[in-house]
Amino acid sequence: MDTDVIVVGAGLAGLTAARRLSQAGRRVRVLEARDRVGGRTHTLRLPVTGVSVDVGGQWVGPNQPNIMALLGELGLETFPTHDQGQNLARLGGRMLRYRGLIPPLPVPVLADYALLERRFLALSRTIPPGAPWTAPGAAELDAQTFDTWITRHARTAQTRALMRLYAGAVFSADPAEMSLLHALTYTAHGGGINGHTLVRGHALQDRVLGGAQAIAQRLADGLEDVRLESPVSRVGQDDSGVTLHTPQGRHRAAHAILAVPPALWSGVAFEPPLPARRAQLQQRLPMGAVIKFMAVYERPFWRSAGLSGLAISDTGPVTVTFDNSPPQGTPGILLGFIEGGHARELMELDEEARRKAALDSLARLFGDQALRPLETVQRDWAAEAHSGGCYGALFGPGVWTGYGPALRESVGRLHWAGAETARIWMNYMDGAVESGERAAREVLDREG
Repeated sequence: MDTDVIVVGAGLAGLTAARRLSQAGRRVRVLEARDRVGGRTHTLRLPVTGVSVDVGGQWVGPNQPNIMALLGELGLETFPTHDQGQNLARLGGRMLRYRGLIPPLPVPVLADYALLERRFLALSRTIPPGAPWTAPGAAELDAQTFDTWITRHARTAQTRALMRLYAGAVFSADPAEMSLLHALTYTAHGGGINGHTLVRGHALQDRVLGGAQAIAQRLADGLEDVRLESPVSRVGQDDSGVTLHTPQGRHRAAHAILAVPPALWSGVAFEPPLPARRAQLQQRLPMGAVIKFMAVYERPFWRSAGLSGLAISDTGPVTVTFDNSPPQGTPGILLGFIEGGHARELMELDEEARRKAALDSLARLFGDQALRPLETVQRDWAAEAHSGGCYGALFGPGVWTGYGPALRESVGRLHWAGAETARIWMNYMDGAVESGERAAREVLDREG
């Protein structure tokens, strides 16, 4: 054996698993296809202002115990997301200022939204963590799309628009791309709608000083054998161990933890072949579509206008924004998310055309000052070969009930990790850490 355990993927899931196994006295080798660690976290230093920004995952919150514990263990600090001031909503051509979660819409719309939210959250509470296919009425919930349910139960166009904005912001997808059961599962085990979308006390409260990729770098620094630019093309296993093949050669171990998005395994040969349900699951889990765009200004000019920087818009292509400035407040950075169908449309354009479209969106929200940034940065995650999209995998109708049990079920000496396999906070950094902890325990339990 070259090592005791091979971990494929140097994102938070894989590196967490590797750390726990190493702490338990196991020899671990990490194989990563990219030329960096971090997976779907990536921190860049911009050339003009020299500021560091996260073009991948960036937020953590006090309601996410796994990532918060790991940050403490690694000695990393956080700082709060700026949310002081009024939010903006551009809905149906009208601009509204507000505080909190819901814009000041007409009373019939607010009543309609409140009723829809209560129905949605009541259904979500029936979903067992980690096993949504066992929920009461799971087959019916999984047979319809989230959009079908919204259309059937929302009485006003504004309520439908708000729920579709929620889908884009949280899933980086249109609600027609996922089953209702998936939307309920994701929402329930992430603190409800508020847990996913509010700042203070919730998932968007804090950012990591130095950037979120620092988490992966600290984890990797504590390991002895992390190999970059080592994409796995073939995975074999027999009664005594596993053999993984990369361009650099073969790697032999007793167990392997596979910690990359499920869809990417469809391009890897398995000997013997994976069980049919696992193989078919991988074919049915496309990734979300998102372009993360940031515009950097000399100062956060929106703050002097009494604005928080948080905005929503049903126009697009930017549909959600945040103040992404560093803790000292300058330079000012507006972060805009382009998601789902809007992202797919802009993927067809060149970088300059995407830049213009995004800045025009920001100007409709924050005025013409938004058109004059010092610099911009954008990341189209669908163009990332070793991610295939972001934030995570989408479960369409029939996938949870038809294939869900195969998501985490080990195959011989192969064990699955990654944010998609998390029982709670699926597709978040917290979920990635939880999945890595679980996979490491599986290996140790298997060894006895």
